[in-house]
Amino acid sequence: MQARLFVLLLLLAGCQTLTTPQIQDWPQRRAALQALAQYQFSGRLAVASGGEGFSAGLQWQQQLQRSEVRLQAPLGFSAAQIDFDGSRLRITGSDGAVLEGEPAQRGLGEALGFTPPLSSLRYWLVGSSDPADATAVEVLDDQQRLQRLTQSGWLIEYGEYQRVAGEWMPRRLTLNREAVRVRLVINRWQLS
Repeated sequence: MQARLFVLLLLLAGCQTLTTPQIQDWPQRRAALQALAQYQFSGRLAVASGGEGFSAGLQWQQQLQRSEVRLQAPLGFSAAQIDFDGSRLRITGSDGAVLEGEPAQRGLGEALGFTPPLSSLRYWLVGSSDPADATAVEVLDDQQRLQRLTQSGWLIEYGEYQRVAGEWMPRRLTLNREAVRVRLVINRWQLS
């Protein structure tokens, strides 16, 4: 009887160690997230700015410094494609019109109601601070993931994470700055 009880306790202890996730320390995790060279995701975006707002489907592809963003209006109609390589911005509208450089930045700001922090977004979206700005204030949860980030005048709150290829990736996040509020729900991640 005691031998059976001992074996049962060993089995339960073994199950416990298998289900306990390993928590990676934040500096190591942050460096890995900042080094992600390729990823993509799809989700929904809702923007409120100065009493106006819109929602859209969102597809994001990141390859090194290049971000390619597709916004889709309701019913699947394409609204815009945004290409940003870290220094050059190009916007293609649903009518095929193309804006580049300063006219593209001005047009994007007018269309959205605010100037998006394109250089930092690629980091914030994966749950990390932008390494180019040392003023980040990071608040972590008990799993060593960002819960709240303040950087470049923006407050980013991470509401939920999902497990993707062994890594915790944001599922819900909200970006706030003055009268601007951007909510994002990410349905599907792909890490390369």
